[in-house]
This record gives sequence, C-alpha cells and structure tokens, in this order.
Amino acid sequence: MGKVVSKDGTTIAYDRTGTGPPLILVDGAMCYRASGPMRPLAAALANDFTVYTYDRRGRGESTDTLPYAVEKEIDDLRGLVEEAGGTSFAYGISSGAALVLHAAAANIGLSQVALYEPPFISETDGGTWSRSYTARLEQLLSAGDNGDAIELFMTSVGLPPEAIAGMRTQPFWSLFESIAPTLSYDNAIMGNSAVPLETAAKVTVPTLVLAGTASPPTLLTAAKSTAAAIPGALHQELQDQTHDVAPEALAPALTRFFLTD
Repeated sequence: MGKVVSKDGTTIAYDRTGTGPPLILVDGAMCYRASGPMRPLAAALANDFTVYTYDRRGRGESTDTLPYAVEKEIDDLRGLVEEAGGTSFAYGISSGAALVLHAAAANIGLSQVALYEPPFISETDGGTWSRSYTARLEQLLSAGDNGDAIELFMTSVGLPPEAIAGMRTQPFWSLFESIAPTLSYDNAIMGNSAVPLETAAKVTVPTLVLAGTASPPTLLTAAKSTAAAIPGALHQELQDQTHDVAPEALAPALTRFFLTD
C-alpha cells in the first residue's frame, strides 16, 4: 500500500499492481479497495497496465477533511496522477465515472478516460426525484441515521426491501454505516443528476463511455447522452452486462481503447 497527501492534507491510500502505462481506477458509491469491483478488475488489467486502485476520501484507509467539495476529490486524483508520473489513464464506474468526467474537464493530467454507466437521469434536469433524494439523504445523515441513509441509497438504485433487510443483519453492515457520509459526496458529484453539459464540453481528451446491454434503460440512455455531450467521445455497449459489469468483459474493452493508437 502507498499513500499520497492531497492538497488539503487528506491522506489517500492506494495499491499499485502490474506493469505498463498507468491506469487509475475510480470506484462508485459505497465502494473502496477492500469492498467493490476494482481489485478483480485490476488483476485482469495488470498484464498491460500499472494499475492504481485507491480508497476515495472518507473510505477504507483514506482519511477525510471537512467540509467536502468536489474539487477536493479532483485534487485527490491529481495527487495520484502525479504519483503515477504526471500523466495517466483513468476509468470510473457509476458516480466514480462522473468524478472522472469532472477531473478530465479540470485538466489534471488524464490523457484518456473511460466511463462506465455514469448514472445521470436526464440531459437537462434530474427533477423532483433528485431534489427529494438529496433532502432526505441530508436529513438522515445530519441526524446520524447512517443505516437508514444507506437503505435510502440502496432503494434508489433498485434493491428490493427484503434484500436490504437481510443485509442489515450482516456483520458488514457496520462497515457500510461507517462510510455512509460519503453518499453525500457522490450526490454532490452527481449535481442535479443531469448530464453536466458544460463540464462535458470541456473534456478534450479521448473518452470512451460504456454501458451494459442488460442494464436498465435509464443507464443506457445516460451513457448515450454523456457520450454525445463530450466532444469526440466513443460509445460502446457490452453484451449481456449489467451495472455490476464482469471484469472479463470490461478489461478487454478498456485495453483496446487505451492501447490502440
């Protein structure tokens, strides 16, 4: 494990594996190195890349510094890019894809980026649902009701009540509760849940936006809309994949994109 210190003093913990050009993997909500999809994906990419997986601020072995701002998470990524030699590829999934989009627009040294299913709702306005979710999430977190905040998030992404009830009885639920405050970070990154057209227009590096054909139509539409908003972006759908994309399906697509001239 390595560590970098971000601009505001936050310590960001990371792992590095493999050989080749650097590639930073960015998790979505509730995920970090020890819990999420990135370690298996890193293993699938390690023959072709030097892969960096890291704990986003407030998760795992990384620290946190309040108040939160999206710019601070961009600075965290900037620190990792500098650690990787000053330039790097980046891949993000879900809200992590939205973070990579913001980072690419900020010109922090990302040379190519790939985004998997950034969960935007519409091209112009997330609408009543986004505002209602934000208000309820902040109410629960402010009251210290971390478990209910996690349940709210899981319900919003379509997990059935009985599945959530079962998860609440498991030992890992306490780990979820410990990182529940970061749900508001992902929510801030998502803004009003619409494709951030002005931000997307500032992305000048080659970009690939991916989705799985078995994902909900809203995510398929979001991927297409995001690709359309980024100048010159490519759009690709992975056959039979869902939001929980398999490393063996994703890794070849990323390798082709990043390593093909």
